Amino acid sequence: MGTALLVTIVVGSGIAAERLSPGQAGLQLLENSTATALGLAVLILTVGPVSGGHFNPVISAVDWVIGRRSGSGLAPRSLLGYAVAQLAGGVAGAVLANLMYELPALELAATERSGAGVVTAEVVATAGLVTVVFALARSGLAVWSAPAVGAYIGAAYWFKSSTSFANPAVTVGRMFSDTFAGIAPGSVPPFLAAQAVGGLVGAALVLALYPDVAVAADDVVVPHDGPKPHKRGDRS
Repeated sequence: MGTALLVTIVVGSGIAAERLSPGQAGLQLLENSTATALGLAVLILTVGPVSGGHFNPVISAVDWVIGRRSGSGLAPRSLLGYAVAQLAGGVAGAVLANLMYELPALELAATERSGAGVVTAEVVATAGLVTVVFALARSGLAVWSAPAVGAYIGAAYWFKSSTSFANPAVTVGRMFSDTFAGIAPGSVPPFLAAQAVGGLVGAALVLALYPDVAVAADDVVVPHDGPKPHKRGDRS
């Protein structure tokens, strides 16, 4: 649900911006980024206590990798469930946004987003997001994750040439809306690869800055009551 609503916000505000400010790309981006930053913060606050606010497969995967060092974070079964839910939510969110604006429920985007600079931007955007999330958790500041993550993504819309997708589920979802926020299918694989690399870079940076970050894996993105990892020795 969290990922679906996030994509609905991204795509829906993109459609609204395109209709309200035709031909004004800068204003459209401002409208789209503002809605996304505010909406993301609200979603983390709303569903974070249930699932941790994991709307991003990269964040969930890094949580699993880092948490393994201390027996915390997501368990493998939970990681798989989260990934399936996130990807399904991404597509569902695009469909919902399309329907609200009386567009075809599913249509492939035609907006090409390619080039070395754009791919590099996605690596940087994803690495930065991972660093923000895990640094806050380790510093005991996870309570600030909602506004901090929203602010980071809102800013990254502007200083990244890719407009900072930084999320495989959101990327796949946006492929199914041929609007301002869409991404053509041919541009998706390089984005996904860049996001995976960015996740690894972010994880390495976090481990360098906070060698004991694994102890805070249960607090990513925010402390929650969702699926807990198996304790060491638990084979159930």
